Amino acid sequence: MSDQIPEPPEVAREVFTGDAWSRAETFAGLLAGPGVVRGLLGPREVPRIWDRHLLNCAVVAEAVPVGVRLVDIGSGAGLPGLVLAIVRPDIKVTLLEPLLRRTVFLQECVESLKLDNVEVLRGRAEEFAGKREFDVVSARAVAPLDRLLKWSIPLLREGGELLAMKGERAAEELADAGPQLRASGVRTAELVSVGHGKVEPPATLIRVVAGRASDEARHGTRPKSRSPRAKRTRGQ
Repeated sequence: MSDQIPEPPEVAREVFTGDAWSRAETFAGLLAGPGVVRGLLGPREVPRIWDRHLLNCAVVAEAVPVGVRLVDIGSGAGLPGLVLAIVRPDIKVTLLEPLLRRTVFLQECVESLKLDNVEVLRGRAEEFAGKREFDVVSARAVAPLDRLLKWSIPLLREGGELLAMKGERAAEELADAGPQLRASGVRTAELVSVGHGKVEPPATLIRVVAGRASDEARHGTRPKSRSPRAKRTRGQ
């Protein structure tokens, strides 16, 4: 499959600079080869590795603050977590994935890419509530927002952010998750568009800023009462 990888678009060199360029090329080969063989990426996705996967994930870095601890839940093939670690050596990335075959692949990628800002952790998000704390949670194609909130908010410090990559239904998901947003006591929830001029269409994120977590939320249990109504904004 690796021979089907398309030539990277010119914009890729603007996004992946310095050491990130060779690592991105290596990762593309790993996704198209072992990634496909092991069922982490569909064969039909190989021709779209650069635009649909690598670049689409890399532009999420525009929304990631400097020097944070980021956990990518349900990391799968390392999208977007491993790509963010490649383009942002200033951040510490934890790839959280429950399936053994995926964590084995992720660890092999980390070693092949010589990334010293990444750890691979096997398990489910709810298993680490109250045990690990992060500044940012990233997620791509993991679950609808209401479920994603239950898994991610307990992992975030107060003021930490969930960055959920979403598609055309992002606004609808944000509206549908209203009850869960209020129950989670979040500060804000909004749509954010990243990658203008780099990917087409630009990538859409739902960004949720965590409020002060209750003891129940930090340990992944159901809150006894509702938190104050969350402020919701929508914008670019």
